[in-house]
Amino acid sequence: MSAIDAPEKAPAHDNGPFGEPTDDTAVEMAELRRYRRGEATPDSDLIAAEPQGRRLSLRWANGDTGEFPLMWLRDHCACAACRHPMTRERLYKLMDDPLWASLDRGDAVAQIDVAADRLTLVWADGHVSRFDAGWLHQRRPGHELESLLPPARPWCEGFRPEHVAHADFAETDAGRTRWVTAVLRDGLALLDDGPRELETVSRIAERIGPMRSTNFGGRFDVQSKPNPNNAAYTAIGLELHTDLPNWRQPPDIQLLYCLENAAQGGESSFTDGFAAAEALRLRAPEAFQILARTPIDFRFQDEGHDIAVREPIIDLDADGRPREIRFNNWIRDTLSLPADVIEAWYAAYREFWQELRDPARRVELTLAPGQMVAFDNRRVLHGRNAFDPNTGKRHLQGLYLDRDMLESHLRVLSR
Repeated sequence: MSAIDAPEKAPAHDNGPFGEPTDDTAVEMAELRRYRRGEATPDSDLIAAEPQGRRLSLRWANGDTGEFPLMWLRDHCACAACRHPMTRERLYKLMDDPLWASLDRGDAVAQIDVAADRLTLVWADGHVSRFDAGWLHQRRPGHELESLLPPARPWCEGFRPEHVAHADFAETDAGRTRWVTAVLRDGLALLDDGPRELETVSRIAERIGPMRSTNFGGRFDVQSKPNPNNAAYTAIGLELHTDLPNWRQPPDIQLLYCLENAAQGGESSFTDGFAAAEALRLRAPEAFQILARTPIDFRFQDEGHDIAVREPIIDLDADGRPREIRFNNWIRDTLSLPADVIEAWYAAYREFWQELRDPARRVELTLAPGQMVAFDNRRVLHGRNAFDPNTGKRHLQGLYLDRDMLESHLRVLSR
């Protein structure tokens, strides 16, 4: 095979609202995400394809290049035989394809055709694969596909959470986009001026996805009650904490909707656990490492449940960044560690607790009836001041959502 250059420029093809080509001759990649060719500018045209052993080197008019393994190209064929035309799921089975042998012989591809808007490959077995040039440019190996999700933004002194009107959330895509973006980016956001009606929090959640149930049920009522099985159902003050760290997969996003709040006290407080962890890493790196590498036991027990897990206070991702905070002093179980580790762990725990209490990163607010706060339970710690139930009623309704559903909703809104 020799290098192939594109012929005269073909007409540009725009994509429809879901990324699909809008004319009958454009290449359909079974992809809902937009892959429009650089806003259909000439610089995005595919101009050449050069075989290089087991790879195909592509070049675009703007100077970008990409080296595509032939097996990758065969695996990503989007024709109806290789991708289900309705579900867009892969039907092609690379395990059963004799292409592997022809790759080593150098005769896997019988023909290559390049046009400004597409690449066409005829494989040795006669199968034809067509690729949209913009789709290939967007996904060229070694080039990170642009994320549709906002990166986490650490809280700095003076941070104030985003406020979105309930009506904007309920009635407009722009309002839901603002709210979901803020929750994912900052870990904390509010909805204002909603109805003072029972189950409003459930109706809000339904716009995003199904609620996550726990041993406390699906939706729960946060109010002082007799014979409580959780500190939230009392009137005492609650130290900053994350919910349910005793679960293998703690809930992601918590929604708390205020129906009544006439009691004296009960102010809510929040802090960014990721920012506190990074501050601890800078100020006391040994303490940070102890909390990140030492699993401890968390446990919740009542008459009907005994849920326990062993995990570190600070969980790190593959790049060493905080991925999850588990901090709940009430349900730490027996500290089962070697004697020579226990004292160092307690010292590190106190250091982190001190960072969490730093007022510079603390957000305090009094929820008003019709107002809802949403926060990332695996990042943002929450607490409240004690309140006097004899001075007025205090009633919040809450539930949990999976982060996956917020991310999914934002991707869909981006179309």
